[in-house]
Amino acid sequence: MWQIGVWERDEGLAERVSLLAEGLPALVRACRHPALLAGLALDLLVVSPGAAGWAGAGALACRTALLPGGLASLTRGLPADTLISYGPSGRNTLTLSSLDGQRASVAVQREFVSLSGRAVERQELILPYDGGAPELLLAQAGAALLLGRLPAE
Repeated sequence: MWQIGVWERDEGLAERVSLLAEGLPALVRACRHPALLAGLALDLLVVSPGAAGWAGAGALACRTALLPGGLASLTRGLPADTLISYGPSGRNTLTLSSLDGQRASVAVQREFVSLSGRAVERQELILPYDGGAPELLLAQAGAALLLGRLPAE
């Protein structure tokens, strides 16, 4: 069974990840501070753009971490085998190539491996956009791809 941690600040990301994990051998745990996930061997850690409490990140252990880009101190201190970043910069693994009132184009800039071991290739996904925070959309799309689910088109 996959152990999935969602570190957020009540943005609703844990609920979205739980819906994505339905029917999979997965247990999703949500927290506002990383200390609440310490001691667990996480297969996936999803960090929301609003997450806080970076000092506790070193106590975590995870196979794959999906986190906002541009957080050099977190990436250095987070014990993870694989780090996948999302955000507006072209340096991130997941970024937006376009965004309008109803659709978003999510670009997978670099290939990565899903939790089941399948390759997620470079691609562009057209997703519905409800006007919410673009980085939350990227986090949700990344979690879907890591769980082997295509985000809803």
